Amino acid sequence: MARHGAELLPELPPSLVRAFESYLNSLRFERGLSLNSIDAYARDLGRYGHWLHERGTGEIGDVDRSDIEAYALDLTDSSLAPRTRARALVAVRRFHSFASAEGLSTIDPASEVSPPQEGLRLPKALSLTDIEAMLATTAGEEPTQIRAAALLELLYATGARISEAVGVDLDDLDLDASLVRLYGKGGKERIVPLGSHARTALGAWVSRVRPTMAAKAKSPGRGPASARTTTARTTTARAATGRDHAGALFLNARGTRLSRQSAWQIVKDASDRAGLTVEVSPHTFRHSFATHLLEGGADIRVVQELLGHASVTTTQIYTKVSEETLREVYATSHPRAR
Repeated sequence: MARHGAELLPELPPSLVRAFESYLNSLRFERGLSLNSIDAYARDLGRYGHWLHERGTGEIGDVDRSDIEAYALDLTDSSLAPRTRARALVAVRRFHSFASAEGLSTIDPASEVSPPQEGLRLPKALSLTDIEAMLATTAGEEPTQIRAAALLELLYATGARISEAVGVDLDDLDLDASLVRLYGKGGKERIVPLGSHARTALGAWVSRVRPTMAAKAKSPGRGPASARTTTARTTTARAATGRDHAGALFLNARGTRLSRQSAWQIVKDASDRAGLTVEVSPHTFRHSFATHLLEGGADIRVVQELLGHASVTTTQIYTKVSEETLREVYATSHPRAR
């Protein structure tokens, strides 16, 4: 593997490295996971492989249930954050399931070992007042203000991940139909409607500011957006490096594709100017989008489609947010709540 694999693993017996790399390749080429996700799996498996190696285990087929339980116990006693510990054990369980299915092991020793229950961590959503306060900071005629308004309106109107937002190309945007095409995890495509505020903000950016920034590009790019490859690798690389910037919707001052880091900074600056005391990230807009839709009566399966979730189970966490809001309102409003 050119980037992901051996160099992300500690020095391990070749048999362990081959088994881990086989699994990472399946995640990359069969399941289409993003490179960042594969990196995380590689680090988790590297930690696990190092643990096995220290115990004198060099073959996956030699691992039994007691080994997995001992590893889980060591994770619990480690200084890793609870969510990191849980993710590490999930990675091990999924790897052993793969190894068993592929004949790398005669048994699946991790099948009955469950990850620790760390408790439900509810996503934080901003109120509509906070959202509007951030958007108000972008009012103005400066090019950066117009760009910030377009980006924030897109994030709140669509619930897009930040990588999806900066990965949007001009031909993904249909202002006449008020639609935008987003490419999610694994290169999965979805079409999401745009509200009138987002359409207006994006229209101002596309017609009044973007052409000037595009003219500053030092090179013509690598061809039109229609030549896009919709794999997760291409989408991620394009967003991260600015390649194919000629078709990018959001540009930086050099005329190349806006990076995720720069987009993140735009959100942070708007939050600071609005005087918000809570921590705000681009993903906060995604949480707010889903929560506000559900509180407004949207069907959960519609929200699932809009967010690009593969399973409605993932979307159901937002119903917990709404229930929490109901409890808070009840506790502060009902005369006999306390």
